[in-house]
Amino acid sequence: MRRKASLVLLALAVFFTALSPLLRWYAFPRLAKIPAGQYQEMVLEAKPATLLEYGSMKAKKVDKVTIVQTLKGNVEESEKIERSAGRDVVVWDSLSYVQGPDGKMVSAIPERYIFDAHSQDPVHATGEMVDGDPVRREGIEFKWPFLTEKRDYAYFDAQTRTSAPIHYEGERTFRGMDVYYFEQTVPWTKVKYPRKMPMPGIDATKLEQQTGTTRWYTTRRMFWVDPVTGAPVNGEEIHREELRGGSLLGGRDKVTAFAGHVKMREDYIDSTVELVKTNRTAVLMLTSYLPWGFLILGGSLLALALYLEARGRGPGDPAEDAAPRPEPVSA
Repeated sequence: MRRKASLVLLALAVFFTALSPLLRWYAFPRLAKIPAGQYQEMVLEAKPATLLEYGSMKAKKVDKVTIVQTLKGNVEESEKIERSAGRDVVVWDSLSYVQGPDGKMVSAIPERYIFDAHSQDPVHATGEMVDGDPVRREGIEFKWPFLTEKRDYAYFDAQTRTSAPIHYEGERTFRGMDVYYFEQTVPWTKVKYPRKMPMPGIDATKLEQQTGTTRWYTTRRMFWVDPVTGAPVNGEEIHREELRGGSLLGGRDKVTAFAGHVKMREDYIDSTVELVKTNRTAVLMLTSYLPWGFLILGGSLLALALYLEARGRGPGDPAEDAAPRPEPVSA
């Protein structure tokens, strides 16, 4: 019986020990992915801020500028692209809606972001765009990969339509979570006007051509990222936009269109942290808890199997007794 029990335990030890790396290196890369139908809303605020009043073309101090950012998974489009790409794809239709203190629109910029559901690498397909302009993204946007590394990443900037490094600046603690801090500075760059602006009767796509007034932008971008899920738990930008030269400014060299320190609203930070903590546990189950648990269980079962085998071969075992000595033959 001991021999049978030790063999069963040995088989289980081999099974759980082999299962440990399979979960981590085979199952996890295939099971961990962004759901195609995910919907997320984020509200950010700049308090106070400087905002251009387009009626008078003068910059004014305001109490608050609000940015509502939505990400909506387009399941139909993702399934269509998956058939040709041969991999799991997520299509996010996003909208960045900026409104002034009176609730009126300042700008509304839509995007379509297409990426690999597992790695978050961009997938180039028809429909990839920013504000109606076709783009070809390089690097990440909105989310870091699962198991984020301590290194710089290429990050796509929607205003400039270009990618540049976002730098890893070390570990931080945010709301009780151990996170990685990333920062990127986009220098002053000439950018396009948003197609939707609070200027009735004016075609924003032809504004620069008709007036000679150009739009410029710079920002310092900061993210606090959970390294397990790759999800930012907080984000901020010190953001500035200017209009420069041309007839629109009435002879002035430049005017501030928007300036402010943009931060996530407190209630959205709280809900984001709770969501990330929940998703973090699910990822850790596949990358740490179960693999290490199975490895320890396999080692324990192996030790128990060897112990039973040793007990089965003890001195009291008949199979181990020495052969009886022959009796001398009497004459």
